[in-house]
Amino acid sequence: MKIVVIGGTGLIGSKVVEKLRAQGHDAIAASPASGVDTLTGEGLAAALADASVVVDVSNSPSFEDRAVMAFFETSTRNLLEAESFAGVSHHVALSVVGTDRLPDSGYFRAKLAQETLIRNGPIPHTIVRATQFFEFLGRIAQIDSKATAVTLSPAYIQPMASDDVAAAVADAAAGTPAYGVVEVAGPERVRLSEIVQRLLRAKDDSRRVIPDLHARYFGAELDDRSLVPGAQARIAATRFEEWLVR
Repeated sequence: MKIVVIGGTGLIGSKVVEKLRAQGHDAIAASPASGVDTLTGEGLAAALADASVVVDVSNSPSFEDRAVMAFFETSTRNLLEAESFAGVSHHVALSVVGTDRLPDSGYFRAKLAQETLIRNGPIPHTIVRATQFFEFLGRIAQIDSKATAVTLSPAYIQPMASDDVAAAVADAAAGTPAYGVVEVAGPERVRLSEIVQRLLRAKDDSRRVIPDLHARYFGAELDDRSLVPGAQARIAATRFEEWLVR
C-alpha cells in the first residue's frame, strides 16, 4: 500500500516512514526538501498519485499566532483537496492531547482548526492526539528560562517517547479510518515542572525549575486536566528513565 508521509523527514515523520516500510508498505517521505510543499501545493499531485493513505505529521515553522494558524489551515485545505482528486481513502493527522482544552494558546487554536477541517472534509480520517514527546522537554525548558532558573507550570502531563508516537501513527495509517480521535500517551503521569527538572539534572544542567501555577504553556495557563489523556488512551511502554538511558 502506498502511504505518503507529509513531514516525512522530521523527527516523527522519519520514524513513521521507517516503521511503515518495515511492515511492507510503500512509504514515501514528502517534504519541501523533496519538492512537496503543502503551503503552495507544489508537488502534491505527483506525490499523491496512486496513494491510498496520507499521513500528516508536519508542523509550522513559526508558532506566532497568525503564522501558525495560516500554516495549518492552508496546508490542510491543500492536502484534502489534493487527496480528494487523487482518490486517497484515509487521512491520518498527528495532533496533541488537550488541543480542545486550551483556547488561550494560538498554537492549540491552530491545531483545533486543522482538526475541524479534517473532520468536515471529504476524506475518511483518523486524528492521533499524542502527549508531549520526551524529546520536546528540552524545548519546553526554554519557554521561560533565565540564566539560573526555569519557570514552569506544575500541571500534570503524561509524556512519551517519539518512537512510541511514531508507532501509534504508523498503526493508524495501516489500519481503517477511526472517523475521530485516538489518544496515545506515556505510562507515567508526572508534573511538568518535575520532569523537566529531572531532564536538566540528567544533562548536568544547573538551572533550577520553579513551579508556578500561572506560568504559561504556549500562551495558556494549565490545570491538572489540560494535557492528560482520557481513560481510553493507548498507553505506550517506554518510561522516562528508560528513554534517558537510551
